[in-house]
Amino acid sequence: MRKGLTYLSGLALAAALTLPVTAAAAPHANTVVATVNGEDITIGHMIIARATLPEQYQQLPDDVLYDAILDQLIQQTSLKQELNGEVPQYVALSLENEARSLLAADVIEKVMESAASDKDLRAAYDEKYTDGTGGDEFNASHILVETEEDAVEIRNELDTGADFATLARERSTGPSGPNGGDLGWFTKGRMVPEFEEAVLAMSTADISDPVQTQFGWHVIKLNERRTSAAPSFDDVREELAVQMRQDAVENRVRSLTTEAEIERPVVEDLDPAILKNLDLVRN
Repeated sequence: MRKGLTYLSGLALAAALTLPVTAAAAPHANTVVATVNGEDITIGHMIIARATLPEQYQQLPDDVLYDAILDQLIQQTSLKQELNGEVPQYVALSLENEARSLLAADVIEKVMESAASDKDLRAAYDEKYTDGTGGDEFNASHILVETEEDAVEIRNELDTGADFATLARERSTGPSGPNGGDLGWFTKGRMVPEFEEAVLAMSTADISDPVQTQFGWHVIKLNERRTSAAPSFDDVREELAVQMRQDAVENRVRSLTTEAEIERPVVEDLDPAILKNLDLVRN
């Protein structure tokens, strides 16, 4: 009997040695790295936690970060379990807002990824620079003051022969004042709309009537106007891509909100200051 047992054990060992060896699965997002009272913490949780750290912490050695993040998640899980599944209202609302924001950002990312293909970029370039130029450029100076009365007074002084640069140095409240109001060269789209509209209507050496913008009241002098050469495609490729992605997102948002069934009921006696009252969401 002893000899037979030895023989059978040898067969079993031989069979075991001939079985295929299955390699351990590589760690993945759902790999559990800790369990706290039955609640799993996964590598995926740790990846997201690391991605949201301030940049200075992300520079720490990988092993140091791994241990620190795992310890933090274990501690947070233990603390969270003290609530026995109950979620305070302000936490629930915060989670809803965070989920809404993250999901919206995901859609925006997908919209941006599908915009600005090479073909679309080339078409946008050809359309923008179809005449072979880069459009008009302007060299202007301005005097910025706080009131319309001051601007009118300055305009009258200029009409009677006052020097623009001298008045700018003496009266302008803008950062260009010490330089005689000189703004240098700029293209369309670089100035606020009201300022740009006034400049577009001017000829070289013209001085504008007072123009109001969000910054105050301006008296503008157009020093020179010229047409620039068209930039190369490579020079403006990224600028065009940024604009196309922005336009794509704005169009998608406009389309979705236009098609959505949106109701905004009138709430009686609603004071906008109610948003400051955190006590309403604490329980």
